[in-house]
Amino acid sequence: MTRPVKYVYKTAVLLCALMLLAVCLCACRGASLAPSETEQITTLPAASDPAVPEKTAENGETMIYAHIGDRTLTILPENNSSAAAFIDLLKKGDLTVNMHDYGGFEKVGALGTSLPANDEHITTAPGDVILYQGNQITIYYGVNTWNFTRLGKVQNLTQPELIAALGKGDPTVVFSVKE
Repeated sequence: MTRPVKYVYKTAVLLCALMLLAVCLCACRGASLAPSETEQITTLPAASDPAVPEKTAENGETMIYAHIGDRTLTILPENNSSAAAFIDLLKKGDLTVNMHDYGGFEKVGALGTSLPANDEHITTAPGDVILYQGNQITIYYGVNTWNFTRLGKVQNLTQPELIAALGKGDPTVVFSVKE
């Protein structure tokens, strides 16, 4: 039995569209996710941003601080068991993490212990503080997509300010609940 020409034409068009979609997806996968110099600067959300709930040391909530040289980053914690466990760890004392650059979009370092993970498939943004594999902490200054657990978000810095604070080398970051 032969198929009508109309059916064969529709099938050919559909197959071409699917092949074009596959090519586009493969091309996008290899594209750099780092912003170019001409792209708009990302501003990290301020604690007063309506999209971010008010959570400051003044109203009794615990903030996380990352001390890098003479800079202190203020981190608004996520509302999950991983961030709560990280805060509990920091209440016992400051945590010093030797971090290194990875992939041109994050600084990463070993925690020296494991925390409970709440991994979900997410795309990070500059300023995201992420628990990776349960025992590493990362501060993103670019974007990445993977299964991660959010610990918090750096407040009140633009992406270039965050990059400057993290530096070009391998910073030592002291995480604390004390400013």
